[in-house]
Amino acid sequence: MQFLLQIIGYSNSKLKVTLVACFVVILGFGTASFANINGSKIKFTGKDSTSLINSLVPKTSFSNYLKPISVALNPQVVGFVQQYAAKNTAGYEKMKVWGKPYLDMYDLILPQYGIPKELKYLSIIESYLHPGTISWAGAVGPWQLMPDEAVRFNLRRTSNSDERMDFFKSTHAACKLMKELHETFGDWLLVVAAYNGGVGRVKQCIKKAGGSKSFWDIQYYLPEETRTHVKKYIATHYIFEGSGGWTTMTTAETEKYLATVALENKQPSLTEEELQNTAVIEVGGRYLSVIVTNYLLMDITQFNKWNPNFDKALAEGKKYPMRLSKNAATVFEAKKSTILIESVRALLNGETVSN
Repeated sequence: MQFLLQIIGYSNSKLKVTLVACFVVILGFGTASFANINGSKIKFTGKDSTSLINSLVPKTSFSNYLKPISVALNPQVVGFVQQYAAKNTAGYEKMKVWGKPYLDMYDLILPQYGIPKELKYLSIIESYLHPGTISWAGAVGPWQLMPDEAVRFNLRRTSNSDERMDFFKSTHAACKLMKELHETFGDWLLVVAAYNGGVGRVKQCIKKAGGSKSFWDIQYYLPEETRTHVKKYIATHYIFEGSGGWTTMTTAETEKYLATVALENKQPSLTEEELQNTAVIEVGGRYLSVIVTNYLLMDITQFNKWNPNFDKALAEGKKYPMRLSKNAATVFEAKKSTILIESVRALLNGETVSN
């Protein structure tokens, strides 16, 4: 960052604009969401808490899971993750290079089944991406599929070959299996548990836990191997992604996350006159509210009323439906490139302003 600032400070104006424009592209299109939301801090109390969550949380479909998110890990697994990362991060860093062709292939196949890309990390803890891996129980290949699963998903096995060792074919079979498991349990952590320990075993543990489907409630009823398997998955996700995500949360944690996002993005009530005299423009990139309002000669208080959490959403790499008066919207469309460049310059100079 300091190097970039030095170049911008001492280069000619054309180079300044070029560098800033490149930085705009990086900020606008290459930024992932890094909003750590700790589910344990979200509390709903009172008789209407359940109805509030239900009213705010959209039906979680497979399409939701295809948009990566970044969330805090459950405190119960943080210690395990730290120890696991200390032992495995160096090896995983090397895997990011030699294993890239396989991980890229997973990224293409998993979404076809509505499976989050991050579940590719299950293959890592199953086999370390070694296709010839054979377990003591007879599971084979990068996804460690059992013989009956090979039969169910039409993977051929002969004396000379076993398609469970084929990365492409076994990945399609593993996706079908994971989708089945999610339809059974509706929870990605339980998918990982059942993938290792079996559907029947997980169902028994749910009964022993009084019907709870939270991994954190049933974990001590699971065999130690399965319990550790799930935590290894969470740790591997963290090492590669730098945070938790859809597949490291229980269903309850997912609902709290979605409720929080819904509350943050709740749009203000507008009068009929405001609705008639305003327009909505979807923006992305590192626009700053203070720069936008300065260019549009618009009151910042009014802007914040119409556009709550504007700076926060764009800082997280999200698109935002920005509401402006119709006149201001026309001016914005004409000057949006200049406004974006000025916003990025303000960020580079440390002038981080949020509403």
